[in-house]
Amino acid sequence: MRQKLNLITLGVDDFERSLAFYEKGLGWKKSDKSMDGLALFPLGGIVLALHPRHELAEDTTLKYQPSAFSGLTISYNAKSEEEVDEVLKQVAKLGATIVKPAQKVYWGGYSGYFRDLDGYLFEVAYNPFWELDENNNLKL
Repeated sequence: MRQKLNLITLGVDDFERSLAFYEKGLGWKKSDKSMDGLALFPLGGIVLALHPRHELAEDTTLKYQPSAFSGLTISYNAKSEEEVDEVLKQVAKLGATIVKPAQKVYWGGYSGYFRDLDGYLFEVAYNPFWELDENNNLKL
């Protein structure tokens, strides 16, 4: 298998509400390949998809079972500590839940966590040891 992920799909409870959070609230642009019940957001080499949770569960043949922490976070790397603070303020206004306010962290950076409207855990982090290229992709 190639060392590459192309698509992350989030199963959402209220498709229109979640679509408004990402599209209108965060200002993300949907791909024209999106369709009814499937929103596709190009993220510079990877795509984030939104799809009704019940349909996604049915497709996997598994029953949805919520938990407090699934062991997975989705991370947004900011260019500064100030940007971390700005993003967390913005998502809170959109109805996201701040799980951990931004703060200096053990690995030398600055980060905080929020849950989106469907409970997915996002980290917003500034890492002074990592560089972003001209397309905002991590340079490791």
